[in-house]
Amino acid sequence: MPDQSSVLIVGGGPAGLTAGIYLCRAKIDAVLLDEQVTGGEAVYAPLIENYPGFPEGITGAELMERMKAQADRFGLRTKTFSKAMGLEDGGQKKVVLLDSGEELEAFAVIVASGRSPQKLGIPGEEEFVGRGISHCATCDAPLFKDRIVMVVGGGDAAVEEALHLTRFAGKVIIVHRRDELRAADYLKERVLSEPKIEFLWNSHVEEIKGDQVVRSAVVKNEVTGERKEITLDGVFFKVGNVPNTGFLSGLVELDERNYVKTDEKLETSLPGIFAAGDVRANAFKQVILAAAEGGLAALSAQRYLEKIGHRQAYAGGAG
Repeated sequence: MPDQSSVLIVGGGPAGLTAGIYLCRAKIDAVLLDEQVTGGEAVYAPLIENYPGFPEGITGAELMERMKAQADRFGLRTKTFSKAMGLEDGGQKKVVLLDSGEELEAFAVIVASGRSPQKLGIPGEEEFVGRGISHCATCDAPLFKDRIVMVVGGGDAAVEEALHLTRFAGKVIIVHRRDELRAADYLKERVLSEPKIEFLWNSHVEEIKGDQVVRSAVVKNEVTGERKEITLDGVFFKVGNVPNTGFLSGLVELDERNYVKTDEKLETSLPGIFAAGDVRANAFKQVILAAAEGGLAALSAQRYLEKIGHRQAYAGGAG
């Protein structure tokens, strides 16, 4: 018999955890499904300085740990799964299929599955993951003490990665397709004045080479056409993200980049399914906005349960 609950929350980042806090505090039976370490991408932020209530800043890992502890205090149930997952519309009930073969049923679903790092599809990119290639400086920077590393990208995330790596690496090379960074001005000031950082402008990585571990990267200058092989020990990719919406299987309307489209209540094109956080088609991706959307999605899901007459929706009230 399928595991049954009132609401299923897919994703354990700021949006999913906040939704869980709101629902469980309202005495609504909610189950959170997560495939990674709870906390989503926010876990890897070395320092979050713009989340209210933390004047000195807080690491992403600690902030997510506190959110998880708060959700646990209200009784949020959690289940883990791997990437193989599906969502089906069973009429009034929604059915989530896990890779283990387990089925979960709920009257409403909140999709808060976030995003994953974009792949370049170059030779060596998959082969050397965990052997010199990383997507998380916060996790792996200590492994590259006094080594030469490369960061691919020019946005906020790439610059933050590079600055964090300077605490450990002997040299950091930033490779960017443009002739200037896309990062926020305050980050530009910090990274451009950092003596450990070198820039390769108008360039892209064509191949990662190595044996048991990464040994070099082939970089091409798009203006001159020159290719050069750079000896190094690690490569950190920060070239964007793609939404984790594959499991939706065409059930709900997506935008041209496969982010979930919603109305002002964060309900998708299929009644009873809501979306919040980085997976949603919104203009900005920030921890505080994801948390706010998680709260709004939870309140909207509660109203939906009341509308369809699900009795658990009346077993308490959100404040």
